[in-house]
Amino acid sequence: MKAFLQKFVILSAMLIGLPLAGVFLSGFPLSRYFEFPPKTVYVTHAPFSFPVFIVSLLSLAVFIFFFIKRAFVYLRVKKTTPEFTFPWWGWVGIIACISSWITAWTRFSFFEDIQTYTFVPLWLSFILIANALAYRQNGHCLMIDRPGIFLLLFPFSSVFWWFFEYLNRFVQNWHYTGISLNSFEYFLHATISFSTVLPAVQGVYEWIYGMPWIEKGFGNFVSIRFSRPRAVAWIVLAISGAGLTCIGVWPDYLFPLLWISPLLIVISLKTLFGDDHIIAGIIAGNWSPVISAAISALVCGWFWEMWNYYSLAKWKYTIPFVQGYHVFEMPVLGYAGYLPFGLECAVILEMIVGQRGQT
Repeated sequence: MKAFLQKFVILSAMLIGLPLAGVFLSGFPLSRYFEFPPKTVYVTHAPFSFPVFIVSLLSLAVFIFFFIKRAFVYLRVKKTTPEFTFPWWGWVGIIACISSWITAWTRFSFFEDIQTYTFVPLWLSFILIANALAYRQNGHCLMIDRPGIFLLLFPFSSVFWWFFEYLNRFVQNWHYTGISLNSFEYFLHATISFSTVLPAVQGVYEWIYGMPWIEKGFGNFVSIRFSRPRAVAWIVLAISGAGLTCIGVWPDYLFPLLWISPLLIVISLKTLFGDDHIIAGIIAGNWSPVISAAISALVCGWFWEMWNYYSLAKWKYTIPFVQGYHVFEMPVLGYAGYLPFGLECAVILEMIVGQRGQT
């Protein structure tokens, strides 16, 4: 517990303090970063650039090509152990999800008073379904096996996502519309909504991780070794910290660090403290947890963006250079952010749940 608190304090201090230090040293007014609820638009983003879009798209395609090729080779692998019955509470989740979906996307007058608050019912239903799919495939899931730990994910999730909301103040890549609440109402509504993020990703992770093609395809993949991991961790920690310091100064160029820097900081801290972590498996060539975590966030991301599209209370994006070719409200290249986000969820979840792959 002491080591956990030490890492949490260091991480929190870096995430909160470094961006503020950067904008303060650059002479920007600090008051706008503490506005609550956040409404003021003070970042003017660069317009869409087709050359940047193409280069980014091709770079991403090259990066993921070998993973996709590897996955297709093993997609036909059959499960050797029997599947279990889809549990009754999974059907409850499906019925609740359909009901919440209809409520969120229709504009009947008798739904008007509750349509602002459909996010939480939708995602509680999704969490039930994800755990039910994991249970059907593996015969276990966190919700059933360790209900106390499962419930603990919800408050941790709220704190986890509030950090991203804070970092977004410096780049303003998304904002909320269709909702008018005072400060307390906004905090309460947002905190409850944010509480569903980690449980949703955890449920999908357990489902994905149990698929046979994940183990066969990525359980023995490319091995990446570092001769001096602690020295590398110090270098990565310093670079990540410098990036966070400058994120509010050059938001158009450094906005990806909103997703990348927290992950690198946590991995670096865990390495320096001598803790195991999700990335460590790739030293032995085991990419299964990493691939499962990235896919689980991408799956959740698809539903986040899809359900957001026609909802009354929603978020919209303003992303420099690539604000084009949308899939729902999200520019298509924005979905790449879900890949490191999945690993961020994973490193936090492994602190709460245990090593990935365990329940």
